[in-house]
Amino acid sequence: MTRPAMPCNLRRIDRVIRAIVGAILMALAATYVIGPWGWLGLVPVITAALGWCPAYTMLGISTRHD
Repeated sequence: MTRPAMPCNLRRIDRVIRAIVGAILMALAATYVIGPWGWLGLVPVITAALGWCPAYTMLGISTRHD
């Protein structure tokens, strides 16, 4: 059996927080409340959807408890 290429390293609450913060940033950028940098909110939304954070992997961090 092979290991998945991107093992999940985010706990559920971590994923929820990332999704909410990312969505808020993107909504604020879409409504011109903040500048275009708000579109960086896409990054936490993607990491929340995947359940995998590349920065956590590089740092050897995992908030997921198996």
